[in-house]
Amino acid sequence: MPHDQHTNGPDDGAAATPPAPGGGRARTVVLASPRSFCAGVERAIEVVETLLDQRDGAGQPVYVRKQIVHNTHVVRGLERRGAVFVDELDAVPDGALAVFSAHGVSPAVRAEARRRGLRVVDATCPLVTKVHSEARRFAARNEPVVLIGHAGHEEVEGTLGEAPQASVLVESVQDVAELDLPEDAEVAYLTQTTLAADETRDVIAALKNRFPRAHGPGADDICYATTNRQLAVEAVASEADVVFVVGSANSSNSVRLTEVCRRLGTPAHLVEDAHAIRPEWVADADTVGLTAGASTPPPLIEGVIAFLRTLGPVTVEERSTTIEDVHFAPPAAVRT
Repeated sequence: MPHDQHTNGPDDGAAATPPAPGGGRARTVVLASPRSFCAGVERAIEVVETLLDQRDGAGQPVYVRKQIVHNTHVVRGLERRGAVFVDELDAVPDGALAVFSAHGVSPAVRAEARRRGLRVVDATCPLVTKVHSEARRFAARNEPVVLIGHAGHEEVEGTLGEAPQASVLVESVQDVAELDLPEDAEVAYLTQTTLAADETRDVIAALKNRFPRAHGPGADDICYATTNRQLAVEAVASEADVVFVVGSANSSNSVRLTEVCRRLGTPAHLVEDAHAIRPEWVADADTVGLTAGASTPPPLIEGVIAFLRTLGPVTVEERSTTIEDVHFAPPAAVRT
């Protein structure tokens, strides 16, 4: 399904724009492209929507472990349709239907679901599943597995759970320096799929410098959508006075987009939607960059543009760095 045609479920927040004082300053809004939903996010949302549509007349609940994707509007929209989001499986009744989020789960979570007789539909992004498979493969070779990622993120917890005895997490170059491993160890490294590519390169370089036999997977773990959105926002940030990244605070890829802009010297703000924007942030801006994280519904971008128009005339331009045509087939449990 094309990104801008996804209409079911999410609370797009585009209809209501916050009150703002009139301004009159003419501005150019430069849209980064690609932006908003990626194929893995679309797939995960559609899994929950399809299951909600398939419920019998009794309206049996569809339980989802964690947020299906890291966006408040998406979660609220699905909750209104009847989805029940839980932190852990112990909140799901025995034998009920449970969905695993796009970020993946550890083998321990899967084992718990089997013990409880839960009917599981796995919405894990296929690119996250790839990283899990790599972790198992490297661990089977008795190679220490170094995962580059952010502590506490659900994707990281799931990946570490694939080989807990063989894996260690690093977040920075400093963490690499503190690793308690022999320098001749054949270290295998993996990365969280939503990291900033430039910072990850620095950590990988430090790993290879300290452990000459260090090696990674055959293809990068940082997903195509994360990389594409970072390259696109770089192009926009180079000409903008300020950049707005629309996304939730717990969205790793959205946070990385703001960091990319700031490293280039362009002020950037991560905003949940148009209501979070302060007029003073654009008071002196002639050119406003605008993008959205991979879990952000496209209509939220329109809400931001509508808000900016309350401050003065707006001309919208788009900067496209690539065209995305990736699509992931749904899990067998929801195919019709």
